[in-house]
Amino acid sequence: MKVKYILGLLFLLSIYACTKIEKGFQSDAIRYKDNDIFAKRGLILAQSDRINADGSTPPYTFKMLNLRKEDGSPAPAEFSKEYEILVFKTGMNFDPETDVTREQLDKKRELVKRLPMYFNENSGQLTFNKASANLPLGRYVFDVEMTNATGVKVFPKLATINVVDPEIEDLFVITDNVANGFNDVTGVATPMKNPIITCTKISNNGARAILKMVDKNGKVFNPKAGEIIARGDRPIFENYAKFNPVIQTDTAMICDFEVAPFPLTKYVTPTTDWGFLMYYRIPSTFIKSIDGFPASPGFSVNPRWSWQLKLEGTYVIQVKFPDVIKK
Repeated sequence: MKVKYILGLLFLLSIYACTKIEKGFQSDAIRYKDNDIFAKRGLILAQSDRINADGSTPPYTFKMLNLRKEDGSPAPAEFSKEYEILVFKTGMNFDPETDVTREQLDKKRELVKRLPMYFNENSGQLTFNKASANLPLGRYVFDVEMTNATGVKVFPKLATINVVDPEIEDLFVITDNVANGFNDVTGVATPMKNPIITCTKISNNGARAILKMVDKNGKVFNPKAGEIIARGDRPIFENYAKFNPVIQTDTAMICDFEVAPFPLTKYVTPTTDWGFLMYYRIPSTFIKSIDGFPASPGFSVNPRWSWQLKLEGTYVIQVKFPDVIKK
């Protein structure tokens, strides 16, 4: 019996010794946290989550395969084309307190060519940069090939890339916005309706803010003709223009701000932290009427606002006075 037992044990051991030992595990259920990946066009940096390997044995790598439109047709050529974007040089630190001229700024940045989207083969993470402004809107699907010690698997339609335009909140934020009518005789300020401030992006190129003020009918006040003036020693548009002077035209004040966000830093004097506030006055000489205000004496319009652009590009910021008619 002992001999039979020993022979049986040796037989089992021989079978075990001949059995191939698995090198690891590769899941059939890898996934992104959210399989709808959103690429907001033109943002400086947008990244997806990593692929969850669901316990698969590392090391592993991923490869994006067959990027295509949702209907199965090929992805647009823009995904594989390089575009010039302006970036800060590697290792260069930008200091808004000391880098205050265009020359200082240009020493620290350069034009480079970049694809609008990169796929990290170690994590499966998708990264989009400013060049993504060139991607066509739409939904795009892709497959992923995963490789580890156990072999190779392909996961069809692992995720969908949704190329969308940024929300206005991604581009522009308003933090203060009021106006009052200033009596030319008594010097008393009376609240008016809040101005309506809108921001419209008209180009991905450059870094330009075009500031306009209009009456309730859309008639433009002319800063070049003195129809818009500063209010005492309070901050105005020019106080936030670090790299280029503000240009006044018949219809707008224009600032090439170079670096987002704009304003880049708060305006601080020895006595006051003004934040991003801007104060202006439209003299009564150029005001025909203000709803609810008497016709005489004249009233100046005194607006105050605070806003910030969060991304480079060319924008029209319009301040509309909903209760004012221009002469």
